Amino acid sequence: MSLVQNVSVYGINESIIASGYPMLTTPPTEEDFAKQVCELKENHTSRAKKLSSAPQGSGHDNFLKGCIAQFDLCFTVKAWTEAERYHFFDFVSSMSSMHRLSQMDLDMVFCDYVTVEIRDIMRKLQSNYKENPSVENFLTMLYNCPVGLKLIARMTTNYLQLKTIYNQRKNHRLPEWREFCKWIETMPHSEFITSKKGENI
Repeated sequence: MSLVQNVSVYGINESIIASGYPMLTTPPTEEDFAKQVCELKENHTSRAKKLSSAPQGSGHDNFLKGCIAQFDLCFTVKAWTEAERYHFFDFVSSMSSMHRLSQMDLDMVFCDYVTVEIRDIMRKLQSNYKENPSVENFLTMLYNCPVGLKLIARMTTNYLQLKTIYNQRKNHRLPEWREFCKWIETMPHSEFITSKKGENI
């Protein structure tokens, strides 16, 4: 299974145009805005790229909040625990170990770093729970599950948050984070996030 799939990105063109609002002297009409969307030229994109490269927290890159990204992300519990620190990295829905751990195919849901010994223990705990579905057996199975369990979730975020994630995680020790950051580099106008020259338009 791919780390990231079912990707949708919204609002990039509109946000590029909105990046120029601080310099307006009069509000644009609907016709003005529609014309700019149709004629999105290099001057708009150059301004947006310049603003997107502003230091994090300066506020000059706020237009990136309007570039909305949704996708399915498959991370281990270890990576999900770290992902929870981000303010706008919202879960739409996700797999549930509470509801389905006893029925999961452990060879499919554990990452490669979960050892054979741990897998065997988890199979035994699954079996114990299926034979006797007591609260005690359930909690023993649940609390012994390793952080190498992979769970998929539908996420909603924006380019401003992805910029923070990218800068903090692109060289992370967990391979999942590095792979996720490589995926970010393939997004439309990824240069707004990475400050690298991009052709992903």
